[in-house]
Amino acid sequence: MGKVITFGEIMLRLATPDYLRFGQAGTFNVNFGGGEANVAVSIANYGKDVKFVTRLPENDIADAAIQELRGFGVDTSDILRGGERMGIYFLETGAVSRPSKVIYDRAYSAISQITPDMFDWDKIFEDAEWFHWTGITPAISKGAAETCLKAIKIANAKGISVSTDLNYRKNLWKYGKTAMEVMPEMVSGCDVVLGNEEDAAMALGITPEKMDLKSGKVSGEDYLSVSQEIMNRFPKCKLVITTLRGSVSANHNSWSGVLYDGKKLYEAPTYQITNIVDRVGGGDSFMGGLIYGLLTYADDFQKALDFAVAASCLKQTIYGDYNRVTVSEVEKLMNGDASGRVVR
Repeated sequence: MGKVITFGEIMLRLATPDYLRFGQAGTFNVNFGGGEANVAVSIANYGKDVKFVTRLPENDIADAAIQELRGFGVDTSDILRGGERMGIYFLETGAVSRPSKVIYDRAYSAISQITPDMFDWDKIFEDAEWFHWTGITPAISKGAAETCLKAIKIANAKGISVSTDLNYRKNLWKYGKTAMEVMPEMVSGCDVVLGNEEDAAMALGITPEKMDLKSGKVSGEDYLSVSQEIMNRFPKCKLVITTLRGSVSANHNSWSGVLYDGKKLYEAPTYQITNIVDRVGGGDSFMGGLIYGLLTYADDFQKALDFAVAASCLKQTIYGDYNRVTVSEVEKLMNGDASGRVVR
């Protein structure tokens, strides 16, 4: 089997301990994370060959991030070094009716200063069968958007499957272009598209025919019209996937997902996550599980979707951006064992 390539930004994550607010915290917990890096770690944990591509400065903090990725088994050989700084994000974990908050400090980061000629995509894509990017990368800067688009086009020419998580982040689109001006051309080169109702609306201008998010209840059928419209507008797209998060409170969510293949809408079991440890990275762990499932279970879309939902359910019980679970742990949950009993 070929290698999976992911491309984007990895950041230093500074999170308040426990449920402290920013104004209360005298210290921060230090981790690393970022959408495409999180996906790469998940795939590596499942035993697949995966490479993460980015640009990082020449300093000890960036070295630590790379060493951690290598420890998970992620190939970092095509990470470029240069630029002045690594991006940072601050996280305040919410509780009950108070939502979590994220503050970005990633202006002028090393990857935001890239240009399309910096990466040798022909070399990077050697032995690759899958390329994954998210809507966060083209939001970082014009150069990052142009570089990602070039990668998509080269992957298309080589017959490499391309996936995206639309991942709309309104606080990042600051360089003069909107998501709806940039994303459609990029999505047109994708075989697999993941996103929720806000992502589809803000990145592509596609909204569900009916939905009541404030009720805390979500239905897979509500997303059928969105999936159909994405496929109508982007003929290359073969699969549209949506995560279904019902928010009872900041600590209690229902969690599921649906997959549409142009003929049938598949829906996974719904999990009740009643004591969320860390929901950041939940969507990335879903995407990592989905890519693994699609590559492993051939055309069994139901099993691939079930694996992605179970994997991302488990991730939200784990602190940090990365999903530190194994295939056997995910399959155990898929098979109905959600007891949480001690394994001896």
